[in-house]
Amino acid sequence: MRTSRFPLSTVKETPADADTVSHQLMLRAGMIRKLAAGIYTWTPLGLRVLHNVEAIVREEMNRAGAMEMLMPSIQPRELWEETGRWQKFGGELLKIRDRKEQEYCYGPTHEEVVTDYARAELRSYRQLPINLYQIQTKFRDEIRPRFGVMRAREFLMKDAYSFHLSGEDLAREYRNMYDTYTRIFTRCGLRFRAVRADTGAIGGSTSHEFHVLADSGEDAIAFSTGSDYAANVELAEAVAPALPRPAPSAKLERVATPAQKTIEEVSAFLKVDPKHCIKTLIVRGSGGLVALCVRGDHEINEAKAAKLGELPGESVLAGEAEILKALGCTPGSIGPVGLPESVPLIVDRAAAAVADFVCGANREGSHYRGANWLRDAQITRIADLRKVVEGDPSPDGKGVLKIARGIEVGHVFQLGQQYAKAMHATVLDEQGKTCAMHMGCYGIGVSRIVAAAIEQNHDARGIIWPDAIAPFHIALLPLNMHKSEKLQRAAESLYGELTAAGYQVLLDDRPLRPGPMFADAELIGIPHRVVLSERGLDAGTVEYKGRNDTDNLDIARGELLQYLNARGILRKTRD
Repeated sequence: MRTSRFPLSTVKETPADADTVSHQLMLRAGMIRKLAAGIYTWTPLGLRVLHNVEAIVREEMNRAGAMEMLMPSIQPRELWEETGRWQKFGGELLKIRDRKEQEYCYGPTHEEVVTDYARAELRSYRQLPINLYQIQTKFRDEIRPRFGVMRAREFLMKDAYSFHLSGEDLAREYRNMYDTYTRIFTRCGLRFRAVRADTGAIGGSTSHEFHVLADSGEDAIAFSTGSDYAANVELAEAVAPALPRPAPSAKLERVATPAQKTIEEVSAFLKVDPKHCIKTLIVRGSGGLVALCVRGDHEINEAKAAKLGELPGESVLAGEAEILKALGCTPGSIGPVGLPESVPLIVDRAAAAVADFVCGANREGSHYRGANWLRDAQITRIADLRKVVEGDPSPDGKGVLKIARGIEVGHVFQLGQQYAKAMHATVLDEQGKTCAMHMGCYGIGVSRIVAAAIEQNHDARGIIWPDAIAPFHIALLPLNMHKSEKLQRAAESLYGELTAAGYQVLLDDRPLRPGPMFADAELIGIPHRVVLSERGLDAGTVEYKGRNDTDNLDIARGELLQYLNARGILRKTRD
């Protein structure tokens, strides 16, 4: 490809409304252009990268035995009503009406559509297992789209769905997809981690997220220093303290805290460590208010709390008016001592191990110190309620937990029979009995991978693409070619040779000075640079520099192809 025929439109200035490196560099490199909030046009440059990622995903899914299909992006309301997700999915579901006032949604995912297909086409266990996938545009109406294509409303996704006669067979395919995802992200040149995760709105019993490790990641992941254990912080288990709770040694005493509401304010005022305080939150339960207690230096894990039997599947804080009416005080003074019997008291494992603690006195402007469980406050039950922190013991008993930031690029689920039962997707088993199929669901954010790769691979000069997904393998830069017919012939000859060898080459034939030419090649992240000059031609050499290299290397013109082949560029790309 020649730059004279390619719409390369780079920008020097950092866009003011771009707050992540990937968003900034994708705009500066001319990969995307904003059309509306969370909706982007992919330029020819950006699309080349997107297609490279898509090709790797497609090759590995086919290699794993999955079969590609394409489902409609517009889905009728009736399908979503069958699974109960028309309302449950929430505001992210973009709902539309046609001219006949029939309701549809723009698909954010395709469990309903593929299950409808399966119940119509699959009749016998002999047709199972089967894994169907598509690469298609999705739409989720994010409240606050941000970070460019990382958190866009419209995005490209690979979603796959498998159907099985048994849970055991589903588990086998789940492992197959787990291994496939590992190959995909490895081929894309990403540093990533697979972690246990919450199933969220998709549902199911088991799931893993694949995270690209990057400081800018939205998600916190916990991993063990002594094993391969890893989990999203929302799901990571906080194990109970090894030592038993000490016996009470202080008497209960109410003290005035006239202006202190937060744990930080109360602990500073009373000169106690926050870990010796108990934080009490009042949430709306299925049958009334519920009290949740954690240690003062810990945070409630809302995902864990939502799974409590006393809660209706979500963790929602009670309003101040509700709390005042039920307890007679505002949230800043709530504590476990003296709560009404009608309010269940669920205590986190670490909080349950604290003795002689400080807590709210359920009286405005007052706290207790020297409070103790059982003696002063009756526990309904103990549960794992908190977010893990660095230094916590690993749940598998090996090492301690470290916390890192990650960008989710893939998610695999064991859905079980949830959708099949709701939509009556059945087959006849070996005994001729009707059986609801078991399902798996496997998603990859194809467009998000592009942004995640930049977050992980960049420097002050621009993007540093891994070979496999780069828009071009080689930037061929002839200096002042417009002034020299000899250089023009040499550039065309080398361009033809490299292209014939299978390399994707961007020949910069613009009449630019070397500085801007080099800057563009580095900004858009082309991994390998070959420079031709009059001086080099006279010496029989070309100048080579890898995007990550510190120094230039002069290579004999006749040995360039051998050198590039030895670096394994094409092998890495097609591995």
